[in-house]
Parts: sequence; C-alpha cells; structure tokens
Amino acid sequence: MAASGSLNSKNLMTVVSLGILVGTEIVGLALAAGWALAGLLQLGATWEYAFMAVFGTVGMYALFRFMKRAISVEPIRS
Repeated sequence: MAASGSLNSKNLMTVVSLGILVGTEIVGLALAAGWALAGLLQLGATWEYAFMAVFGTVGMYALFRFMKRAISVEPIRS
C-alpha cells in the first residue's frame, strides 16, 4: 500500500544522493575486495569474479538495509 502525502523534495534528494554515494562506495569495495583476495591467494580470474559476485551481493543487501533505515529517518512523504 502506498503512503499518502506529498513528496518532500528536500528529503527525497538527500536520500537519493546518499544512495548514490554509498552505493558507489559499496560496489567499489566489493570489486576491490574480490580482486585483492583472488590476487593475494593467486586463484585466477574465475575465482576473482566469483568473489566479486559474492561480495557484491552482500554489499547490495547492506545497501538495501541502509536505505530502508535512511528513509525511516528522512521520510520522503510529508
């Protein structure tokens, strides 16, 4: 069920900007961690991509939870 009320553009812009900033950091961290771990253990490209996928999935879940909490603090509907 959709929430009633008008959009609060200031809070919406804050939450969207926060999502872009944090999402970029998480994706960068996931890719770097997969690359570094596979390189450190000399596992090859297949494991490198597997680690990137696993870390990326965990990161996207963390971003989802973070954004849910951010929206609860900065409600986008008045």
